[in-house]
Amino acid sequence: MAITFSGDFITPRNIDDVYQFLSDPNKFGPLLPDFQSMTVQDTTHFAVKVRVGVGNIRGTAEIKLELTEATRPHRAQYKGQGTAVGSQITVTAGFDLSPAAEGTRVDWQGEANIFGKLASMAGGMLEPLGRKNIQKLIDGLQKAIAESAPLTAGEVATQVQGLDTPVPEALQPEAPKQEPEVSPVEGPGVNLMSVEVPQSGTTGTAAVPQILAVEVPAVDAPKAEASDFSPENQVDRDS
Repeated sequence: MAITFSGDFITPRNIDDVYQFLSDPNKFGPLLPDFQSMTVQDTTHFAVKVRVGVGNIRGTAEIKLELTEATRPHRAQYKGQGTAVGSQITVTAGFDLSPAAEGTRVDWQGEANIFGKLASMAGGMLEPLGRKNIQKLIDGLQKAIAESAPLTAGEVATQVQGLDTPVPEALQPEAPKQEPEVSPVEGPGVNLMSVEVPQSGTTGTAAVPQILAVEVPAVDAPKAEASDFSPENQVDRDS
């Protein structure tokens, strides 16, 4: 079963910005309807997982996509294939860009082919659902492109120099970390910063000083005992 679609829209962004957006898998992929997750292999190859829901059929589609055309700034095209609910899916989506008075004109076209169980069970529900999802994709693209306003190198430099609006926090340079100052530890009458390190006489390597704190117990001075000496006693002894 094949579903084809096409249309166009005008965006206020210039043609280079629109091309840059549409040719970037990281910006285009998450806008796919019912997007779940994405894996980027390189600048042109990526894979997405999207939810599938048609009537009572529920599941997940895994689609590998490739940016097959990237002609700056006029055309971008994706092609992909994958599986969903036991069915094979192939998709193509192309975008042709041209300048317009209001900005840029985007002509889009594509095709989706579904084979297998999903096509046989969903029947006529697939085409209206497919067109609804395509419109959701285009609406999301229009909104995202219009709101994307990447800064030029000159604008970033101007902001960093403080000559324009304040620099966003994400662009502000990280302040260098300062190590805390360590004050020398001093005790009463001791200055560890002025301790001289004696030199070893064998290898010229400074010997490690050892500071020993010896606690000396206080010793009371001996008390002089009273003596019975007197001149009278001495006279008696001499006689």
